[in-house]
Amino acid sequence: MARHLITSAIPYINGIKHLGNLVGSQLPADLFARYQRARGNEVLFLCATDEHGTPAELAAAKAGKPVAEYCADMHAIQARIAEGFRLSFDHFGRSSSPQNHALTQHFAGRLADAGLIREVSEKQVYSIADGRFLPDRYIEGTCPNCGYDRARGDQCENCTKQLDPTDLIDPRSAVSGSTDLEVRETKHLYLRQSALKEDLEAWIDTKTDWPVLTTSIAKKWLHDGDGLQDRGITRDLDWGIPVRRGNEDWPGMEGKVFYVWFDAPIEYIACAGEWAEAGGLDASAWERWWRTDKGAGDVRYTQFMGKDNVPFHTLSFPATILGSGEPWKMVDHLKSFNYLNYDGGQFSTSQGRGVFMDQALDILPPDYWRWWLLSHAPENSDAEFTWENFQVSVNKDLADVLGNFVSRITKFCRSKFSESVPAGGAWGETENALVADISARIQRYESCLENMEVRKSAQELRGIWASGNEYLQTVAPWSTFRSDPETAAMQTRLGLNLARLFGVLSSPFIPDASATIVSAMRAHSPAWPGDLTDFLTAMEPGHSFEVPEVLFAKITDEQREEWQQRFGGTTAS
Repeated sequence: MARHLITSAIPYINGIKHLGNLVGSQLPADLFARYQRARGNEVLFLCATDEHGTPAELAAAKAGKPVAEYCADMHAIQARIAEGFRLSFDHFGRSSSPQNHALTQHFAGRLADAGLIREVSEKQVYSIADGRFLPDRYIEGTCPNCGYDRARGDQCENCTKQLDPTDLIDPRSAVSGSTDLEVRETKHLYLRQSALKEDLEAWIDTKTDWPVLTTSIAKKWLHDGDGLQDRGITRDLDWGIPVRRGNEDWPGMEGKVFYVWFDAPIEYIACAGEWAEAGGLDASAWERWWRTDKGAGDVRYTQFMGKDNVPFHTLSFPATILGSGEPWKMVDHLKSFNYLNYDGGQFSTSQGRGVFMDQALDILPPDYWRWWLLSHAPENSDAEFTWENFQVSVNKDLADVLGNFVSRITKFCRSKFSESVPAGGAWGETENALVADISARIQRYESCLENMEVRKSAQELRGIWASGNEYLQTVAPWSTFRSDPETAAMQTRLGLNLARLFGVLSSPFIPDASATIVSAMRAHSPAWPGDLTDFLTAMEPGHSFEVPEVLFAKITDEQREEWQQRFGGTTAS
């Protein structure tokens, strides 16, 4: 039994995320986790909310709540939405947890002891209008590299170039829009990433199976301009993890907190500690996943994230782990995704443009969204959500192919035989050819899922469903029944077993529909298919079943037009 540690990029706390955020990390991670569990492997799937930094403070202030209360409320909302999409986290933690406080301070102490942290007296932007120092990401301006006019002070989202606030042209406060800024002196801690550049590059060079998107971004940050730069790991903020050197005070750092980018990835590890505590387990339970000296040597660790998070996960977080000198488990595979755009533009919270996760669940069940998003995942390039494409995909794939097959075979059996598997007849050449074809398709499907080829795995699964429909169309048991009821019984029996097969194979993509099919077939705790002939004869004559309700209602033109207008926003992005 293989052991899989899986993490998806932790969503920020300040609001409900849109469908692009969902498909960029959490949903494909869930697909992989569900598949590995279905194959009998041991899985620890972790995610959390990222709760520190200026955006949390500003969102709390806007909501009129203390920041701790705001974060607790939003964590509960995000957890509920994740459950609504059937994201099967083993634990959904919080970066503000006591475990993450202790672990972040521990790593800082280890890095300091290794000479990898330096104190820097620096000049930082202070907003007169806001009465506060502005973190890098809360200074906006024009990127000197590509001319993008909404670049942040830490990185340009358009060209991904690493920036300092003083690099920006025409800088302004992202809080108030004020240009009344001045530079004041303050003291901060920097992680000496530059000292680890060769170690990081050597480690990345071993990852020959990583997506080109992942390695190209990492290499760009390693070599762009003067190469990998040291990064500030503290900020002048009230909300966050207090700066301490392990268990000790850090002279000169009083009143400061660790920068959110430093503590957020550490939450992946801390989240495992939260999981263990929540389950009444001791430290060894989570350490066997994260410490190679305590049992994690055979763990395969996979991360899922959007491309904007790649630099921190390929360089900064690995620098923290390598620099600690401790035997922590490092990521084996990093699956990164491009962006999902919305109907000719971008998702926009302020303009009400696009579908956000809570709204999506209000109008349709989760399987509709899971199927479309995964089958159109932005793996090799940016993808675009359009209502026309969504309607066609749902209606054709889910309703016409899968739903139609299950409905036809169960209703036909009930009308001509009974609500139990009929006896009679034996497989012929057509059936043997079908089993050979599906067996080959399942092998390709498994290979795609194992290799995290999300779109291809969806195509293979749809092909498996389609093969069942093609079989029914070819043999037409409703016609055969009139002249040869024995053969029709055999064809129907195989069809019912195919329905059970489709239910089991579909579980990583559409878990609710899968559970409905499996339950209707009264196949309790069905295992992933091994020998396909055995699997397709497991429901023997006399085995009872139910005719399920309609699995997928079609999306009408009226619904599509209504939603298109409702989520179109006030203006184009």
